[in-house]
Amino acid sequence: MDENRKDAHTMGKWYVHLFYLIGKFFMVKENTCVFLVYGMLFSVHGMEKKDMEKTVGKRSVQFEVPPCIIGAASVAGEKEGNGAFGKYFDFVETDPLFGGSTWEEAESKMQHIAADIAIRNAGLEPGDIRYIIAGDLLGQLIATSFGIMNFNIPMFGVYGACSTMGESMGIGSMLVEGGFADYVVALTSSHFASAEKQFRFPLAYGNQRPYSSTWTVTGSGAVVLGKGDGNWKRKEMGYVQISGLTTGVITDYGIKDSMNMGACMAPAACDCILNNLKDFGIQPDYYDKIITGDLGTIGQRILKDMLLGYGYDISKQHMDCGTEIYYNEEQDTNAGGSGCGCSAITLTGYILNKMRKHEWKRVLFVPTGALLSTVSFNEGNSVPGIAHGVMLEIAR
Repeated sequence: MDENRKDAHTMGKWYVHLFYLIGKFFMVKENTCVFLVYGMLFSVHGMEKKDMEKTVGKRSVQFEVPPCIIGAASVAGEKEGNGAFGKYFDFVETDPLFGGSTWEEAESKMQHIAADIAIRNAGLEPGDIRYIIAGDLLGQLIATSFGIMNFNIPMFGVYGACSTMGESMGIGSMLVEGGFADYVVALTSSHFASAEKQFRFPLAYGNQRPYSSTWTVTGSGAVVLGKGDGNWKRKEMGYVQISGLTTGVITDYGIKDSMNMGACMAPAACDCILNNLKDFGIQPDYYDKIITGDLGTIGQRILKDMLLGYGYDISKQHMDCGTEIYYNEEQDTNAGGSGCGCSAITLTGYILNKMRKHEWKRVLFVPTGALLSTVSFNEGNSVPGIAHGVMLEIAR
């Protein structure tokens, strides 16, 4: 018997005694009193369960007790440290190998550093963490598995391409709010050199890059999620909570240009944002910012045009991590930044900083991903996209 039913059963016994005495006075039969009391209590219990319904619309979730981000960390490479958000990052490494011997090892080291800093910033130890939800862009998630192995924490490996931070946070927040974990780490990474090696051309080849191409961010971001009613809260700190989610679907507009990821992902971002606004019955101005992951300058324009076609103007609220993370002209990044690390370190470094200062109170964070592989691309398939929406608010 679950706790709610136990409470109802206990209350029922007390009310039976009370109504029995009342019934004796008014000459009502005892069985009738018992039936009326239990019927009333379980009807109320049923209404409570209905009020606690967490699914909203077709694709969204609204948390009754929103999980909070109680720790965060951003680890970045030198190029990112010289970019627009460099001063917000926790750790900037000038060595692209991060002291390792391969690009893949460097990415694993980034994940380990990010997770360690985030856990310490939350005032916790690795042993306090119930689950790590993490992934990256490399085959079989090798940056993740080698990066977090020594923590000895149960892990769910996830792949959402560059939307992985949103996917990790979504799954982690449901685990926490559902009572399956007190603390969860959501984590992801990307590295310019490891991504180029796997998806494009060897760096020594020196190929030209079209203006539509983006630069894979070298970075890793991690957040620690805790229960919204947990005893970890410290009054002097401001916390950001995850109030809801809108899970993305795979969207394919038949685009086959792997050097134009923004165009591939923009329809998925549009679909996710559109369903979030419809599911919750809100307008874009409900949010201070609607922030996509790595559409870049081209994908950003496509997204705005697509949403205008549905009657939603997000031009005042919209920001794209990929468009903003670099000084694109000075740093020669063409359409901007990309990769799992792009949205992750922008969130953990820049966005959370703005929210803790109460400059932004509501943000829809929408990391975007292009679901291609070298196999699918070489076989002539199109590049589908996906995007996941995470609703961030200042904790009350």
